[in-house]
Amino acid sequence: MKLKHKVATIAGALVALIALSACSNKSANNSSNKIPEKISKKTTVTFWYSLTGTSQNTLKKLTSDFEKENPNITIKLQSQGGNYADLQSKLTSSFQSPKDLPTITQAYPGWLYNAAKNNMLTDLTPYVDNKNIGWGSYKNSDIQSGLWDGAKINGKQYGVPFNKSVEVLFYNKTLLDKYGVKVPTTMQELKAASETIYKKSNHKVRGAGFDALNNYYMLAMKEDGVSFNNKLNFASSTSKKVINYYADGVKNGYFMQAGTEKYMSTPFDNAQVAMFIGSTANEAYVKQALSKKYQYGIAPRPSKLNAQQGTDIYMFNKASAMQKAAAFKYLKFLSSEKSQLYWAKQTGYMPVNSKVLNSKTYKADKNSKVPAILADTTKNLYFLPVTKNATTAYDQVNANMQTILAQAGKKQSWNTAISTGKTKLDAAWKQ
Repeated sequence: MKLKHKVATIAGALVALIALSACSNKSANNSSNKIPEKISKKTTVTFWYSLTGTSQNTLKKLTSDFEKENPNITIKLQSQGGNYADLQSKLTSSFQSPKDLPTITQAYPGWLYNAAKNNMLTDLTPYVDNKNIGWGSYKNSDIQSGLWDGAKINGKQYGVPFNKSVEVLFYNKTLLDKYGVKVPTTMQELKAASETIYKKSNHKVRGAGFDALNNYYMLAMKEDGVSFNNKLNFASSTSKKVINYYADGVKNGYFMQAGTEKYMSTPFDNAQVAMFIGSTANEAYVKQALSKKYQYGIAPRPSKLNAQQGTDIYMFNKASAMQKAAAFKYLKFLSSEKSQLYWAKQTGYMPVNSKVLNSKTYKADKNSKVPAILADTTKNLYFLPVTKNATTAYDQVNANMQTILAQAGKKQSWNTAISTGKTKLDAAWKQ
């Protein structure tokens, strides 16, 4: 379960933008802003999603439970394929004909930037504040503000946090004990620990690596006071400092990049690297593949900030007032303490409900090492800003870092790659 997504093609985006301009006003005018006090008649809500395996089965179970509690509401689950690219593609093509859109959809906010701009989404604040359908206030929702903020577009609350994860530090406890290294709690300690492991293992074991190079760059820049936006200078002194931290480590051998193996869990499972920073979703792969002679551990990401990942659920304006109210009751149910405890335990996703996140029941889960440390590593969350072309720029940073680290691995200078990367990143923001 890797939380990755692809950007729609430029052609598709242009088509969608034209369609949005033509159809958005009609969609907005057809919707009702009055929130019903209760669901007084049979109402069907369609929900597009992209989940497989245990996650899909868990969603079906929770949906069935909701329908039993709300006999007037039917949630029509419609899978749009096994990966996020399929769902994004279906949404993009459906923007040309808003009547074909569902009531609600799982999505990354960046996918819906143009939809929000063209009034195709429902502002959920009135529903959150409604005491009958919602919680009465954001505070009463028990969902932390950082997660709510990550589901905003253009400052409006269009989404409700859903399947979320953050980054954590996976470490091979057996190897760290062997080389007398403590679990690092800062980026400086991560570097020092990696150098020690590489040296003491006679260069056989790399110290650490990062799964998501764009997350690495974005968070490190933010901790140095630079936000991820179109004013960011990839060739600035701050940017070079962030780049060189990782690139120098790759050049000198103590850091590793995933490269052709794509995910750091693969070399970690083979004990080629002692630590890596990646999504909590990696635990399932580590548990299955790590050699039995090694013991793994999970610790908070060794940084001040952490990146929230995963999708939210958004509502379209084309729905009727009764459908919107019914849909929000469903979203409230999915976010409830009972539902989130079950969801988190079954899927491994982070519970968006703070009561669950901090509960003894969740932290005592013996099937996972994530719950015990999750509250400590989610206090300060940062997310990819939802602005024009931010997703394209975010992906370009990943490509830039791949190129730079490849040069570093060959012990070649990466100065030209930084200059070229700046040009490409600037162009990505202007598409």
